[in-house]
Amino acid sequence: MARTAGSKFAFVLLLLLQDCPRTVRGENHALSYTITVIPKPRFGQPWCEVQGEVSGNKFLSYDCGIKKFQPIGPLGLKVNNTEAWKKQSEALTDLVEELRKTLLDIKPEIATTSDPLPLQGRMLCQCKANGHTSGSWEFGFNGQISLLFDSENRKWTVVQPGGELLQGTLANDRYITKLLIKISNGDCSKWREQFLKHWEKMLETTASPTTVPATAQSRATAIMPTAWIFLVTLTCSILLGLLG
Repeated sequence: MARTAGSKFAFVLLLLLQDCPRTVRGENHALSYTITVIPKPRFGQPWCEVQGEVSGNKFLSYDCGIKKFQPIGPLGLKVNNTEAWKKQSEALTDLVEELRKTLLDIKPEIATTSDPLPLQGRMLCQCKANGHTSGSWEFGFNGQISLLFDSENRKWTVVQPGGELLQGTLANDRYITKLLIKISNGDCSKWREQFLKHWEKMLETTASPTTVPATAQSRATAIMPTAWIFLVTLTCSILLGLLG
């Protein structure tokens, strides 16, 4: 069945409302954080570590001994004074502290020793097929992923032995569940958007002249956003005229 003017207009608005901006090159870069929490560290050993990456490029490092989020590489130096950097630091600090409290109370049968094992966690934040940004979590011990958490559907999935007990420990902690959902469903989209703005500018300024076509491409890149806005505005105007 052919779309009516109203359905076409609604479709255009749906595209405009999608919260998943890509780079000028149309690339879908992912923001990820890897977390390690050691409930009972050895003397001199930090009890937590956090690393942040954009598409595999590290830009952030933190350990609970230094108690400071360190910028890594060109992107880290670009974004470490932004509001997004401050917000991510607060949220991730809160999360690792809560995870440690929970792990200290974890049931001994999860581990093979009397002390709780270090917990590894990872969040991946990227554009989904529906055009929105959200994150997913994975957790495990000794480098083995045993538990997944889909924060959009609030669903835990056990993938390795030991995952059931870990699920029971994390899922029964309402505050940790709330933090996981808040970070991956709300915060990571804002952080990703802000970091990608700097990432894209950095790529443009560091691009090799031999890999960038001459002036024509730079002009086309500059004109493309304006042309897109003009086409969307024109389309909406025509559809509104049809609806009127």
